[in-house]
Amino acid sequence: MAVTTVQSNNKLIRFTKDINREFVRQNMFSPYMGEGLDAIIRVRQELKSGGEQMNIPLVTKLIGDGVSTGVLAGAEERIDNYGMRIWIDWLRHAVVTTKAEQQKDSADIFGEAKPLLSDFGKEKQRDELIKAMLALPSASAPANLGTSAGQRVNGILYESSTAAQRNAWLSDNVDRVLFGNALSNHYSSTAIASMQSALSVIASVKLTATTVQMLKRRAELCSPKIRPYKTKDGYEYYVLFAGSYAFRDAKTDTTIATANRDARPRDVGANPIFQDGDLMYDGVIIRKVPEISSYVDNSLTTLLNTAGTGGSSSGRTEPVFLCGQQAATMAWGQMAKPTFRKEDDYGFITGTGIEMAYGVAKNFKSHAMYIPGTTTLNSSATGNTSGGGLSSLVQWGMVTGFFYAAADA
Repeated sequence: MAVTTVQSNNKLIRFTKDINREFVRQNMFSPYMGEGLDAIIRVRQELKSGGEQMNIPLVTKLIGDGVSTGVLAGAEERIDNYGMRIWIDWLRHAVVTTKAEQQKDSADIFGEAKPLLSDFGKEKQRDELIKAMLALPSASAPANLGTSAGQRVNGILYESSTAAQRNAWLSDNVDRVLFGNALSNHYSSTAIASMQSALSVIASVKLTATTVQMLKRRAELCSPKIRPYKTKDGYEYYVLFAGSYAFRDAKTDTTIATANRDARPRDVGANPIFQDGDLMYDGVIIRKVPEISSYVDNSLTTLLNTAGTGGSSSGRTEPVFLCGQQAATMAWGQMAKPTFRKEDDYGFITGTGIEMAYGVAKNFKSHAMYIPGTTTLNSSATGNTSGGGLSSLVQWGMVTGFFYAAADA
């Protein structure tokens, strides 16, 4: 029997017009962003009317004793204030095709341009917020402001910083950082450690109930104080942003797991033991931002791992950010808008793009910084002597922690 076979060119091929796009996570910071003074990440719109930089006034509380029946004239207190500058820069991107390529297209690939560009913009804003949280405060404009690549992240990018700059940041923020589970990892009554030294002694200390409480106490006891985030029902919380690996360690900590199991609704839809959601412990909301872990792995391995110039003696180190109100600012000069290519070669070329202008910054203030519990300025400490003394650049609404967080084997 002679069976007729179908020649390869005649075989049926079905092409679906449904296009599968790579997953892009929503911005996990969004619930804590807003224009109000109580927002963790304040959104400012003033530069939409023009300008490259914005001044953000910061004022500390009064600390004087006042008087009783004595003379008040001449005993008034000065209001301590500082103007923090934030710069904006442009972000543009585009895709282009021709009629020749569109003619070949079976699924309208170019039709995905607008949602892809929208996702691109959202990812950039989220990732640059993470970079801003770890950046070192600086009163100067970003190094690449106005260049071809641009720089919307204000301050000194951690991955671009020098050892001296990292040491200065640690000294200037000695009362609002935590390395592992011991304050002695980075300071004593007379000395402040270098950044490399502090990172190297973390050992295998993870993000746990104990270290979450220590981070909270740093926020409560530092000066200037960090104002807690307040929910609509009046409860006060700090919000701790952690990467996938640090969040994993917190979620599997026995004390935190027990608290979330026994004290929260015990149904599948609401309890984080069953649904991947925020953890809550001792007035701290622990929120997972997976891209923090990606940032470490993609840009910081030589700075935060033992293979490089710092990091836990047991391996991979990951930063976390415990935030109160006004921890960071996102300033907009122009919200994202679509753009189109005009040089179209008589209509043969089609290009579509996106354009926006913004800047992101960790809020900071020039302020006197002392070794905690002493009257010794950080600039007079032994060991790390790079503190700014009376003019230290102090992050305003954030405690930064560093913990051992092993990657999955």
